[in-house]
Amino acid sequence: MEDKHNATRDKVSCDRKACPVRGVMPFLLGVAVALVFGWWLFPALLYSEQEQPVNFNHKTHVANAGLDCSHCHYLRADGTFSAFPSTEECAVCHRVLIGDSKAERVFWNDYVRTGKQVKWLVYQKQPDNVFFSHAPHSQQNCNNCHTFSTKELCGFCHPSMANGTPEYKLNRLSGYTKDTMKMWRCERCHANPNHLAGTSANNACFVCHK
Repeated sequence: MEDKHNATRDKVSCDRKACPVRGVMPFLLGVAVALVFGWWLFPALLYSEQEQPVNFNHKTHVANAGLDCSHCHYLRADGTFSAFPSTEECAVCHRVLIGDSKAERVFWNDYVRTGKQVKWLVYQKQPDNVFFSHAPHSQQNCNNCHTFSTKELCGFCHPSMANGTPEYKLNRLSGYTKDTMKMWRCERCHANPNHLAGTSANNACFVCHK
């Protein structure tokens, strides 16, 4: 009887020792599921990936054709910003087909020949409660004190276009894109005047928010 009692006691002791292990496994499984959902599944559900009406390749125009950002994106004489070139501006080079890509044929047939304007998707749609002007952030203004190239200056805020056409991902809940500027990126200059070695950026809320 005593041997049987000891065996039972040893079994209970082993079961108790195993309990923490059995308790940890569901926790680790839960963490793994949460990570998979948070890193892969949720972003896939949250963002809707869309394509530009014309597959414009920045690399072809910058690296191969030698164009600069300001050839297509520039400040007008009245201080307003030309975010996208018009079909007429593109037709200065594309009066005739100059390549053999499918994207250029689509652009030439659907837009150059018809005069129709391309409705480009905006990678960094401005939030409704924000007022932003390119004029005080322009190369002409910033280079009064600095020596930024167009690529360097644009790169402070805009995603790199060097590798072609970036993905356009629209947040299904907010209606803004994944690349829409977040406040912390603006604060690199506006809340840290020493970040760019002497910038005069104003940190008052009303400067940017309306």
